[in-house]
Formats: sequence, structure tokens, C-alpha cells
Amino acid sequence: MPDLTVWSVDPRTDSRRTQVGTEADAAQVDRVVRAAHATRDALADRDRRARFLRAAADVLDADIDRLAAEGDAETALGLPRMRSEIGRTTGQLRAFAEVVEAGGYLGIIIDHADGAKPDLRRYQVPLGVVAVYSASNFPFAFSVAGGDTASALAAGCPVVVKAHPDHPATSELTLSALRGAATEVGLPPEVVGLVHGFEAGVRLVQHPLVTAAGFTGSVRGGRALHDAAAARPTPIPFHGELGSLNPVVVTAAAAAERAEAIGAGLAGSMTLGVGQFCVKPGLVLAPSGPHGDRLVGALTGALDTVEPGVLLDHRIRDNFLRGVTERAELKGVEAAPAPGAAGEHAVRGGAFTIAASELADGEHEPLFEECFGPVTVVVRYDTDEEILATLDRVPGSLTATVHISANERTGTESTARLLARLPEIAGRIVIDDWPTGVAVTAAQHHGGPYPASTSTSTSVGATAIERWLRPVAYQNTPERLLPLELRDDNPLGLPRRVGGPKKMDG
Repeated sequence: MPDLTVWSVDPRTDSRRTQVGTEADAAQVDRVVRAAHATRDALADRDRRARFLRAAADVLDADIDRLAAEGDAETALGLPRMRSEIGRTTGQLRAFAEVVEAGGYLGIIIDHADGAKPDLRRYQVPLGVVAVYSASNFPFAFSVAGGDTASALAAGCPVVVKAHPDHPATSELTLSALRGAATEVGLPPEVVGLVHGFEAGVRLVQHPLVTAAGFTGSVRGGRALHDAAAARPTPIPFHGELGSLNPVVVTAAAAAERAEAIGAGLAGSMTLGVGQFCVKPGLVLAPSGPHGDRLVGALTGALDTVEPGVLLDHRIRDNFLRGVTERAELKGVEAAPAPGAAGEHAVRGGAFTIAASELADGEHEPLFEECFGPVTVVVRYDTDEEILATLDRVPGSLTATVHISANERTGTESTARLLARLPEIAGRIVIDDWPTGVAVTAAQHHGGPYPASTSTSTSVGATAIERWLRPVAYQNTPERLLPLELRDDNPLGLPRRVGGPKKMDG
């Protein structure tokens, strides 16, 4: 019999801390999903939803010390990072409460009858129960109370979370906080459910009452769940964030202007969180010649000062070590400094360099795949054509970054050509900054072409709510039979478009 016990594990020692529970079997998954499904009517009240989201944020903030300590014990990410991430999480919850109250997400459009054209009224309704798959590297912001959960609840969708095995105790503690907040505002606590276990995750996406899923994790795991969602008798949307290389281009003029600052900034970005950010810069195009040498020298010097760190678990550590070994053995690759193991549990960061001309043979595919951990690849180029040829091999990414000179900020032909290319491979274009750190704002887009994500939506920012909604139109419907949101007198005071694209009220 397989051991179905769920343990909290300390990644600093690879030892078990405490037993959290057991993996959910098919009957347990069914019970949790059906209990969540039964809360839909209670969750339909927009005012109560907004109060719930704020109450959840308040409860989490009030317990920040205990939550941060538990999160650090299970991830080794450090107390400052945990406290900051809890702040981001509660900020997301409060931001979505404002989205719910504003009502613009409903997308209300009213076209009155005009001659042969019928009266049509359109708005968006919640899909139903949403399955959320927690990320390993964000035990709060992309976990039980994270952005997927907050946006789904804001849309009016109950949530069932599949806890990540790297932080099961933190997940249970967060669930308790959310359920306490639900009870406080008069919602059933089952509006958020939680299951543990790999098989439970597969059963969850296959459950007939689950209407959509949000995932953040590996390409292999995400693709398996995506395919399971598509293979159902009734396929469902699967919004997955899978893998991302996040290319960076440093122009020759930028390297000449500030090579040392760029090299040091790169070291900080690629080792942030021990290189376990989904937007870590994994491939950097830097010029050949003395200015590029200055950049690589600054990167090497900065990496030499970075203390070894502990990855989220030993499985991730083993994958990291295999990945860096595979890359080190490729023709033309040099290490500066070499990434690898540091003792039994930690790893040290490093970088690989290679000439762009070495890539022309079509080999070196591992260099164009994400290696999760503190490592990056610096490709030294001689011409703009080598930049574009290298970018042609980069798979879809969450971000693409360009460092340019002060003169290039005024606009040059080569810079314009480069920037025109980047939207084809990335969802967020960053200029003279680093992609690590994702601002939670209305204009944010956290997604990109596959494998960065499996849909065109974002998992961060106000528009993330759109993933859990679908439009419904009413034609020639008597006023008293319309939903309140679509009635002429607008009793809820909602923003809406009436009669044409330029006429607004509300």
C-alpha cells in the first residue's frame, strides 16, 4: 500500500516536521467539490463577496507572524520574504474587493431595439466551481489565498484548492483563516475547499462540477492537467502558467554606458528567491568585446558574493543539479562562476556563457529551456542579426527585457525593430529594469505565449477575474424578467454601455 500521509518537510534539513493529514481519495474530492458547489447562491451577493475578501485580508494580516513562520519553515524562503508575500496576498484580496464593488468586470452592454434590430442586453456570469493548483514558490500569493483564489471568489465562483506538497501546513493554516472570514460575513465556510495529493489533483480537474482551473507550476505537470481538462466529456478552460525563459537583451550601447550596473542587477534578479521566481531572467544576450566583458565580470563578481541558498525541496534541488550539469557539458559553454551543490542541502548560483555563433548549428536546446534555480545563460553576440536569430529560438515567455542607452531611449531604428519583435514571444516587455517583481495593478499582464501560459489571460492584476466569467445575452426580454444588472433603471448603479459604443451611464 502506498503511503498517503501528508507531511510538512523542512527543506533546510530534508526532515519531516509534522503530519498534516492524508491525501484525498475520490470520495473526499467529490465531497469537497460538491460542498463548494452548494455555496454558489450564497456567493452571488456582490456586497457580501466584497466584505468576505476584505475580511479574509484582515484575518491574514492579524496572524502574519504565525503564517510567516510556518511558510518559512516549509520553504526556506526567509521571514522577510514571507511577510512581504503575505502583504501582497492581502493587497490582492482587497483590490479584488474594490473590483467587485465597482462592477465594471460585469461588462454590461445594453442595445435597445432599433427598427429590425432586437433589444439585446449582455453581461458576464460566474462559471461555477474553480480548481486552483498552488505554486511551490509562492506559498501565499499563488496558493490557497492567492491571486487565482481571490479573482475566482471575486467573480462569484467557489474554489477548491489543490495544496502544494511543499507547504501543506501553511495551506491548512491559510484555509482556516479564509473559512473563519467566510463565517464572519455569513458565508458557508465550504466556499473554499482544500485537497492534498497528486491523484486528488487529477480527480479535481476531472470532476464534472468543476468548471475551470488555474495552475502555476512546471510544464510537465501543467500540461498533464491541461490535457486532462481538455479530455473531459465536457472540456473546461485551463489557465496554466507553466515555464518561462524570460530573455534579456543588453544593447551594445547600454553595455558601453553602464556594464557594471547591468551585471550587478542581473546577479540580483537571477538569484532573488534562490532563482525560484517564474520571471527569473534565464537567457541574456550581451555584446561581445570589452564592454560585454565588463558586464560578465560584474555578474561574476556579484555572484561570488551571494551566499548559497536552499531550494524549495530536494526534488527541485536534484532537478537543478541535473540541469546545470547538462548545460555545462554542451559544446562551447563556459561557467562563470559554476552553479552547483553547496553541501547536502544548499546550492550556489552561477552563470554559463556561450558565443551566439556556437548556436548556429541548431543544437544547445537545453539552453532554451527554463532551469528552475539560481542560474542564467549569457549569449555573447556580434550583430543585431545574431540577437534576432537567438530570440527566434526562445519559446513563449512571461517577460522579455531590454536594456538600452540614454540615446536609444529617444528612438533608433535597431531598437524599434527589436521592440517590435518582443511581443511575439512575451506577455510583458520590460525596459531598463528587471522582470522579477510583478506589480499587482489593473494594467498588469502575467502570461504569454505557450509554454508561459495555456491561455491569453493574466493571472495577476484586476483583469484576472475575466478567466472565471462567461457572457450571457438577453434578447427581447421583458423588463421585470431581466436580471437587476440589465434593467433600464440601473437599480444597482453599475457602469454599463447603452445604445452604442460611445454612450455610457452608471
